[in-house]
Amino acid sequence: MIRTLLVDDELLVRSGLRMILEADPGIEVVGEGSDGEEAVRLAEELTPDVVLLDIRMPGTDGLAAAARLNTLAHAPRVVLLTTFDLDEYVHAALRAGAVGFLLKDTPPRELINAVRTVYEGHAMLAPSVTKRMLERFASPAPADSAAGRTEALRRLSVLSERERQVLVAVAEGKSNAEVGRALDMRETTVKAHVSRILAKLEMSNRVQAAILAHDAGWA
Repeated sequence: MIRTLLVDDELLVRSGLRMILEADPGIEVVGEGSDGEEAVRLAEELTPDVVLLDIRMPGTDGLAAAARLNTLAHAPRVVLLTTFDLDEYVHAALRAGAVGFLLKDTPPRELINAVRTVYEGHAMLAPSVTKRMLERFASPAPADSAAGRTEALRRLSVLSERERQVLVAVAEGKSNAEVGRALDMRETTVKAHVSRILAKLEMSNRVQAAILAHDAGWA
């Protein structure tokens, strides 16, 4: 059972998140908070596995709370939620120790998948965030581009053709559901392919794999 703590200053948002998450029999919402201070206090008391934390809250905001949560003896996996799809929030969230960054309009099934993904030790970023990060950071310097592409292709050579197709779609910023529709696959099958890709590449999250695909010229 994945013990989850919800922290958002809006009661309706927390109620909606609870309804979505508790529809999954493997997830238990163990508590709710309305600001960053409460997030830290409840995390110390309840020792949740995952904390879904709003970025913008009165008083101690989600970014400050995430940094403090990361120092706890039983530090939870922190996923930051926001309605604002802004780069500076992503960078600050990652610096604060968060392992997930999602928009509040993330579909229910993808939200549940995100909680499971970070619980299993992987990072989880909204697809739109993944795509922008690739565009901003993944382009190799001209002098290193040939060598970098050769090395990326060498590492990717362990993938099957189907895994290559899945990785290309992921590198384009598609969610698992969108990859499934594009390649005529079940979402569960896409998830299994992504897990195998990460294992073969010895990577912890899909962003790293997508950057490698970008370096290879696949996306």
